[in-house]
Amino acid sequence: MKINEPSRLSGVNPYLKQQESKPAGIGREKAKRKDQLEISPEAKELQELQAAASRDNADPARQAKVEELKQQVSTGTYRVDSGKIAEKLLPYLK
Repeated sequence: MKINEPSRLSGVNPYLKQQESKPAGIGREKAKRKDQLEISPEAKELQELQAAASRDNADPARQAKVEELKQQVSTGTYRVDSGKIAEKLLPYLK
């Protein structure tokens, strides 16, 4: 019993011959192309407006609270109140 019959491998050869017969310039042109991303002027304007709005609407009290929480998390002193989390999740689970 032969496992590797030569006739089974002949189905692959037409594909190999097809790849070898391509003109040399076609493959090179595709290799030179690169992906590009272009952002429209309208999208750039919206992005700038959104960034400006987020800077203008920043509440000093909220920023102070966020900074305090960041410091507690970084030092490891922030504790999560599981009771409050459970109270907020309970209406969604019912």
